[in-house]
Amino acid sequence: MSANSAQLLKSLQTGLQTLGLELAPATQEKLIGYIELLAKWNQAYNLTAVRDPGQMVARHLLDSLAILPWVRGPRVLDIGSGAGLPGIPLALARPDLRFVVLDSNAKKTRFLVQAVAELGLKNVEVVNSRVENYRPAAPFDTLIARAFAGIADMLSASAPLCAPGGRWLAMKGVYPQQELAAIPPGYRTETRRLQVPGLDAERHVVIIVPQ
Repeated sequence: MSANSAQLLKSLQTGLQTLGLELAPATQEKLIGYIELLAKWNQAYNLTAVRDPGQMVARHLLDSLAILPWVRGPRVLDIGSGAGLPGIPLALARPDLRFVVLDSNAKKTRFLVQAVAELGLKNVEVVNSRVENYRPAAPFDTLIARAFAGIADMLSASAPLCAPGGRWLAMKGVYPQQELAAIPPGYRTETRRLQVPGLDAERHVVIIVPQ
């Protein structure tokens, strides 16, 4: 492991400790391998606005892992996964669950296919599709969106994909007052403020359950 990788790993370990998460050393190394691969591909493909792998630890890895306590399985869908966030870090942390990372951008899904292969992720399927057109063989217990437009639009587009007793996790920055007000009847919501180590920005997760 290079000196730079070791430094990234140290930052990750400090953040995991703050979040109260215990991950196997091999999993931690794969998480660093993932952001190093992302940084490499990012030079040519512009997959994320974050260029510095050091910043990726907090802004991508720890931000993704902060919602781990609310993820239920066995089937999890990452809607509009982009470069695999939060799906890939969550799949590394929870090898017992089955993840689908879904994105309509072919450039991003090409990267995801490569990342899944290089990281040896047996519990991740990559799908290149718009969420409105996606019809899986079975619905999902948790549906996650980190970069989807508004919550109401997300619910409308993905409602057929939610299993009975399932839930959505909408990852947001500042408290999404207007988006919450726009949610149609028939859903119960709970909003939790997240403390992401190394991130000054406000972060929230909205847990949405059909009634």
